Amino acid sequence: MSLNKVQLIGNVGKDPDVRYLDSGMAVATFSLATTERAYTLANGTQVPERTEWHNIVLWRGLAETAEKYVHKGDKLYIEGKLRTRSYDDQNGVKRYIVEIFGDNMEMLTQRSAQQLSQQVASQAQQPVKHTSQQNDVDDSSSDDLPF
Repeated sequence: MSLNKVQLIGNVGKDPDVRYLDSGMAVATFSLATTERAYTLANGTQVPERTEWHNIVLWRGLAETAEKYVHKGDKLYIEGKLRTRSYDDQNGVKRYIVEIFGDNMEMLTQRSAQQLSQQVASQAQQPVKHTSQQNDVDDSSSDDLPF
């Protein structure tokens, strides 16, 4: 048995870049920053603040939600899976990209969360689900992805 699960709480580094595939499926990509605060060890050694940048990929309904409500600076909770892909750059050097394929997203910034709540309330007659079913996406079709 294996487990591939990532949980992040951080700040959005740029507005989501949302693209629509030929099939009409939405794909959103953006960066998320997580920061470990500076601290001092018992022996007096100071450990500086450290920020990590994560590449987030959201599909379908989550991507559409991100397009409408997620903005640079917003605080988000993202839960998903770690994926790695590689490509050869213009000099023929193999490069690797690590991405978080989000299965769940919660908006922790009051403004964005309130906007989403108002939108859902105004569409109360139509059920709205904001989760991704990315397991339906065949990994072998990654050549068709827009990034």
